[in-house]
Amino acid sequence: MEELSPIIEKIHASSELDFEDGMLLMESRNLPLIGALADYVRRRTVGDRVMFVTNCHINYTNVCTSKCSFCAYFREEGQKGAFTLTIDEILEKAEKARSMGATELHIVGSLNPKLPFEYYEKVLSRLHEKYPSMSLKAYTAVEIAHLSQTSGMSVKEILLRLKKAGLTGLPGGGGEIFNEEIRKKLCPNKISGEQWLKVMETAHKLGIKSNATMLYGHIETNADIVDHILRIRKLQKKTRGFQAFIPLSFHPDNTELQKNGVKGPTGFDDLKTIAVSRLLLDGYVNNIKTYWVMVGEKLAQVALHYGANDIDGTVMEERITHAAGGATPEYMPKERLIYLIKNAGRIPVERTTNYEIIKEYK
Repeated sequence: MEELSPIIEKIHASSELDFEDGMLLMESRNLPLIGALADYVRRRTVGDRVMFVTNCHINYTNVCTSKCSFCAYFREEGQKGAFTLTIDEILEKAEKARSMGATELHIVGSLNPKLPFEYYEKVLSRLHEKYPSMSLKAYTAVEIAHLSQTSGMSVKEILLRLKKAGLTGLPGGGGEIFNEEIRKKLCPNKISGEQWLKVMETAHKLGIKSNATMLYGHIETNADIVDHILRIRKLQKKTRGFQAFIPLSFHPDNTELQKNGVKGPTGFDDLKTIAVSRLLLDGYVNNIKTYWVMVGEKLAQVALHYGANDIDGTVMEERITHAAGGATPEYMPKERLIYLIKNAGRIPVERTTNYEIIKEYK
């Protein structure tokens, strides 16, 4: 406890933690104390409400030129299992989601070189036309940069056209880890961490909110984790455009990294990363998400006592994590989410994509 005393004082004084504080937290084995500090900050910042959204994931293609070593989802064109949905097939999935009460569509895919910009634009315009009240959270910063490269338009032009077509906000995917040396090993064909941040800054300036992610539990160091979170914080100070931070637990099955002996994070790592995220982002990003698809429903409940205040949503269909051995269901009924949150001693609150409250379940 003694080594964390200066951090405890800073937290009680609502003072900003720095890189050295982050390293102390990451290298400490005193998980109960770190969790208690994160829980204290969570309660001070957002209270006992735990957010969730009734949403549906639509993964429109797995054909990808990036071929990241941590990914089990991608396929090459013509390879067994490769797919690209037509716009009508996406509309069918959206209709099913609407019939199940979804208020948000989470639309992400991969870097398919054969899909023109007009495909992405038409997906949004057709969905927005048919479901005007549905939130369309679509296309990661990596996909936006890819569209800029393949179309010849600037990132700003891409985002303006997508916003006009019905884009509500950007998901946080593709952040991975910002350290460029690690990134070159993980995803050498993907945009840099700085470029990812630049796309997000451009989106925020256009009034397009987003989430932010970090993939941990692979070949990164504690310093890489702290650096990544603080770079998110630095941009948030400038734009206030990040609505939630989502630490993503690496799943090794069927990936290149698994062949090299990378085993993925433990439950200890999962809880500490969520707690440290809360502490470092205090005062800047209020919503820290525990993504039940990756950590499982039991650990997600525990994470609500380690700084998390958002459990994501119903999801309805998810392919990316499950391709890497995710053992969780692809759909979590709203009633189950409410039960898990209440059982953890918190107040379930259904929200919109932009964190407006739909209903509180006392």
